[in-house]
Amino acid sequence: MAIKNIVSLPLVSVIAVMILISSGVAAEEAIKTRADSLSVQAEKVKQQVEQEQLQKARDAAKQREDREKKVLERQESGDWESEQIEKAQKQFKQRETREEKYLREAKEAASKDRQIPKPFE
Repeated sequence: MAIKNIVSLPLVSVIAVMILISSGVAAEEAIKTRADSLSVQAEKVKQQVEQEQLQKARDAAKQREDREKKVLERQESGDWESEQIEKAQKQFKQRETREEKYLREAKEAASKDRQIPKPFE
């Protein structure tokens, strides 16, 4: 029995070492698998963020293009120019009307007979 214990002791030691090594390898594989999994997840998140940023950029470009198109249409149709011309004409007429009023009042004042009161004696 003592010989069996002696023979089995190295065998047990070898088995224990193999178990430790295999558990270390398994742990390393688990860590590697977990790292690979995290890497894959990070890559997915990165791609998703890139897609979102690209979509935002596309939306912003489309909005800018729409604004530019509206401005060009407004300029081409002459709406802005005609609005400015109307505004200028309205201001000119108001000024002209004011001038006419002042001239009329001046003529009326000039046409009145001025009587200088006689001084009291």
